[in-house]
Amino acid sequence: MHHRLYYSPGACSMAAHIVLEEIGEPYELELVSSRGRFGGEGTTSPAWMACNPKGRVPALSGVPGRIGGSDNLLTELHAILFYLARTNPQARLLPADPAGEVRAIEWMNWLASNVHAMSFGQIWRPNRFVADERDFAVVQAKGQQNLREQYTYIEQLLDDGREWALAGGYSVVDPYLLVFYQWGARVGLDMKDHYPAWRRLTDKTSQRPAVQRVLAHEKIVLP
Repeated sequence: MHHRLYYSPGACSMAAHIVLEEIGEPYELELVSSRGRFGGEGTTSPAWMACNPKGRVPALSGVPGRIGGSDNLLTELHAILFYLARTNPQARLLPADPAGEVRAIEWMNWLASNVHAMSFGQIWRPNRFVADERDFAVVQAKGQQNLREQYTYIEQLLDDGREWALAGGYSVVDPYLLVFYQWGARVGLDMKDHYPAWRRLTDKTSQRPAVQRVLAHEKIVLP
C-alpha cells in the first residue's frame, strides 16, 4: 500500500524516513514542523490536530484502521517502524524469531518512553511537566541528569562487542539510535569522544545509502 510520511527534519520521524528508504518502495513526504518554543505551529495547527489529535510527528498514512484522528493514519514511531518492517519482510529490518523481535520492542519502548518522552521532554518541553515558567530550569536540569545516565547505559550496551543494536543484524533500532545520537549533540553532549561505541554504530549506520539520502534530504550533519 502506498504511504505518506508526515515528518519534521531531524525529529524522531527521521527513523521512519530512513526505513522507508531502506524498503525502496514509492512513498510521499509531507512536512509538519515540530520546531518552535513549545512545539511549533506545524504540529499545533488546527489542521494537523484534526488529522492527528496528539499533535506530534511522525504519522504514516495508508495503514488500515483508526485510533483517533484520520482514517488509516498510524501514529507513534515505534508502531510505524514495526509496521513497515513487518509488511516488508524482504528488507530484513526486524529479526524473524520472537526473541529477537521482542528485543527490538524492548529497545524501542525504552527509547520512546524514558529517553524521549521523559528526558528530552524535560529538556525541550518543560511546560509539559510544570505550569510555572520559573520552574522550567529545574526540570531541564533534571532532564539533563536523566539523559546522561541513560546515554551512559546505551554506551555500555553497545560496547559489548555487538555489531548492531540487535544481535541479528541491522534493524529498525539502528536508525532510531541514530536520531538520539544527533539529539545528544544538540543538547551539548560530547557524542564523539564520550560515547565511542555509539559513535562506531552511528558511523556504520550513516554509511548506508538509504541513510545518506535521508540525511541529505533533511539537511542533517552528524557530529
